[in-house]
Amino acid sequence: MSFFSFGQSAEIDVVLNDAETRKKVEHKTEDGKKDKYFLFYDGETVSGKVNVTLKNPGKRLEHHGIKIEFVGQIELYYDRGNHHEFVSLVKDLARPGEITQSQTFDFEFTHVEKPYESYTGQNVKLRYFLRATVIRRLNDINKEMDIVVHTLSTYPELNSSIKMEVGIEDCLHIEFEYNKSKYHLKDVIVGKIYFLLVRIKIKHMEIDIIKRETTGTGPSVYHENDTIAKYEIMDGAPVRGESIPIRLFLAGYDLTPTMRDINKKFSVRYYLNLVLIDEEERRYFKQQEITLWRKGDVVRKSMSHQAAIASQRFEGSAASESALEQAAKEESG
Repeated sequence: MSFFSFGQSAEIDVVLNDAETRKKVEHKTEDGKKDKYFLFYDGETVSGKVNVTLKNPGKRLEHHGIKIEFVGQIELYYDRGNHHEFVSLVKDLARPGEITQSQTFDFEFTHVEKPYESYTGQNVKLRYFLRATVIRRLNDINKEMDIVVHTLSTYPELNSSIKMEVGIEDCLHIEFEYNKSKYHLKDVIVGKIYFLLVRIKIKHMEIDIIKRETTGTGPSVYHENDTIAKYEIMDGAPVRGESIPIRLFLAGYDLTPTMRDINKKFSVRYYLNLVLIDEEERRYFKQQEITLWRKGDVVRKSMSHQAAIASQRFEGSAASESALEQAAKEESG
């Protein structure tokens, strides 16, 4: 980005020291598209170079200082004038003076705290960026470079299964059970639905994953619900005593970790929504919150192998053992 002023101007470029080797990840932009950005984690050092290139060599560029900032900020779309900064670090690269030729300045932000995950939602954006600025009397010259931050978690110590009932007196009694309540982003939701009493004609049943984004506080709270996935469990009428297995693979969906009360500005929560539709198009549903978390990269086994392990833990059946054997064959094949 360049700004022209009285004969001399400059272009600024920000280059990371480990740009050749640092991993890039896709991240959604405000317009819904996906771009690739350098990936960082909490506590990592951010270092690199700021290149200031003069547009007209030989002419001097007067300035009131050159600096670089590392910023973490939250922007609420309904309050666009206000940026809420939760990280703000500044390094001065040059004192006020003049530049007579193109120059490069080194910078390093050591072990930077990056407490929250980068996020672009319906009503809010949490971003981290570097901003280099040549301060001038009339118009500053600056350049921003966004990065993406992922927050990693460890395996939850307590991860109990979820058991719930859906019932209409003397008409319908269903129990459903999921193997756990906390799932990592590449996990498999394994569960079972039991029909204990069926006196209405059910024609369709599905599980939805719903993302609920909450922004603001007090009277100005906004809720946005987004259905991330629809998983059809059953088509047709079940009878009493039947059970239906569920296997829902999360890796194929655009999910983030659960975020609770981030900097007192917003939350992102996920729910499993069990929906039943009868022949008269009446809808019955039951919602249960689940917690999603991101784990570090490990040697990835095939999804079928993950599912078989989860199913064996959950069901403890001979059928799941054969599923495990089948997955092993697929891996070796």
